[in-house]
Amino acid sequence: MPNLDDKNAIAFEFARICSLAAVKIMEVYESDFEARGKDDKSPVTDADELAEAIILAELERTIPGVPVLAEESFAAGFRPKTDGAFILVDPVDGTKEFINKNGEFTVNIALIENRSPTAGCVYAPARERIFIGGTKAWAGPLKAGESISTDMLTSITTRTPPQNGMTAVMSRSHADEATQAFANAQGVTQTVSAGSSLKFCLVAEGSADVYPRFGPTKEWDTGAGHAVLNAAGGAVLSPGGSPFLYAKAAVEYLNGAFVGWGRQPD
Repeated sequence: MPNLDDKNAIAFEFARICSLAAVKIMEVYESDFEARGKDDKSPVTDADELAEAIILAELERTIPGVPVLAEESFAAGFRPKTDGAFILVDPVDGTKEFINKNGEFTVNIALIENRSPTAGCVYAPARERIFIGGTKAWAGPLKAGESISTDMLTSITTRTPPQNGMTAVMSRSHADEATQAFANAQGVTQTVSAGSSLKFCLVAEGSADVYPRFGPTKEWDTGAGHAVLNAAGGAVLSPGGSPFLYAKAAVEYLNGAFVGWGRQPD
């Protein structure tokens, strides 16, 4: 059982669980599945529910006693304690990308301590690419169900913004005028579209410089990507520069606007 103080061991345990759950996710993805609507009108598929069941069982087996806030169980009415350390789970982040079969969906698991992410994994099984963040960040190829080790991976870090202007990564499904206005004000000269938590990961690996998001998200959408970006040398802040915090139970874990920075602004 990994010690919560060993952030890299926790992050790699999350990676193992993501890979395991992705086997079932890809079975559904490659079938003629049907999407359904939840009470909040967001879509859900069998992949979300089957993968979450696998993830929750594995977390209870290997990291017992730590509360888990997971998207589908939360939607079903489960309210874990989040006033201490807890784990965030989004079994399929980017369900619209999953339904559209463009490959830009991810499996997200993150450890939250003192209202901030300290370890996380973002796995894109259709793209066969995984991102892991503990005290440092790694990325590499991984097929669903494969075991993982550091020798398969490359260390990733954020980049210094280029002199000729920053590249911003935007949501493929949720771009809006406020996000575009912020990017323009920062002198962004190029934009890249991506779905799910891959936006955080593009900044973490130095493919982009900033990820502004002014539309609504939930904590399970952002925790894992935030952890990877932190580990790669970046930061996630409010648009005004204050810390972006978790455990917002009073507002049903709804996030406000945030900006993921590769290198924090001066």
